[in-house]
Amino acid sequence: MLCNSFLRSASLHLRHIRKYSELRRFSCVWRGLNATQCLTYLSDRKFARTSKMMVDSGATTKGGQIVDLLPEKDDGGYASGGWKSEDGRLSCGYSSFRGKRASMEDFYDVKTSKIDGQTVCLFGIFDGHGGSRAAEFLKEHLFENLIKHPEFITNTKFAISETYQQTDKDFLESARDTFRDDGSTASTAILVGDHLYVANVGDSRTIISKAGKAIPLSEDHKPNRIDERKRIESAGGVVMWAGTWRVGGVLAMSRAFGNRLLKQFVVAEPEIQDRKVDQDLELLVLASDGLWDVVPNEDAISLAQTEEDPEAAARKLTETAFTRGSADNITCIVVKFHHNKKEPEGTHKKTQQNCKEGPEETRQS
Repeated sequence: MLCNSFLRSASLHLRHIRKYSELRRFSCVWRGLNATQCLTYLSDRKFARTSKMMVDSGATTKGGQIVDLLPEKDDGGYASGGWKSEDGRLSCGYSSFRGKRASMEDFYDVKTSKIDGQTVCLFGIFDGHGGSRAAEFLKEHLFENLIKHPEFITNTKFAISETYQQTDKDFLESARDTFRDDGSTASTAILVGDHLYVANVGDSRTIISKAGKAIPLSEDHKPNRIDERKRIESAGGVVMWAGTWRVGGVLAMSRAFGNRLLKQFVVAEPEIQDRKVDQDLELLVLASDGLWDVVPNEDAISLAQTEEDPEAAARKLTETAFTRGSADNITCIVVKFHHNKKEPEGTHKKTQQNCKEGPEETRQS
């Protein structure tokens, strides 16, 4: 028995040494390279993105298929890409970087569909915590659930709110027999014709540039927000300081999907803002807190505006966050509105011209 115990101990110790050596090797890489070189290094080590275009033929709406415009999430590393609508009125780019974290818990999603003759575009950032399962579940189900809602077109705000909370229940049910208690933020922008809806749960964030000015369309759900603290304490919870303000001394955000043990206090009810897309609306930026921790709203807009191509803009934001010291996963989506495009012949509704049901192009970089 003593011999077996010794062997098990020696084996465990050897695994720790190997893991430590690997971490030291990567640490040397991080210290020795700048941000751009780090991205190249990760790409060379085959952490790069996939380029497969996805069409979910199993998901149907009143108008047809849901088209997934961007590649599937890569397992860690770095990914970027872009898309442009056929009419040229809308283009978007994304960039996602594991950064200094050992694992990747950020997910992103961009989809389009036609419902009751209306073209719909959906953009989402999902930042997991305590694991990636909740964020991945949102990528797979949230938008599909939303566009199937019977009141999605007629009462969009209600449909968003109900779908968010039902999807949270679905996730908790799917994880009922596991010992995990991970969660996720969700910051989404839903474009229905010429109307933009931004829904937020957690501390990811969405901002727009309107006539050159940075305007937040979501407010971070932090436990020390006066209204959030009051809501939590009214439900019987506590907010305390533990390096930062946390619900029950555990979670640093006051709303999230998942987090079963704190569900009484940490709700998935979204806050929703909406506005009409007009000539002054120039671009939209959605990102996880790995960006917002080190890049203020105004800087994000200024940086994004220096690039004509939204993919290049998203890459610049990601790299800037990394060089400024972000210690988190960093994921962002940049959407640009091109109002100077002429309406194609035979089109009677401008509200249907913001994006099309299929990708015109997806570039790798």
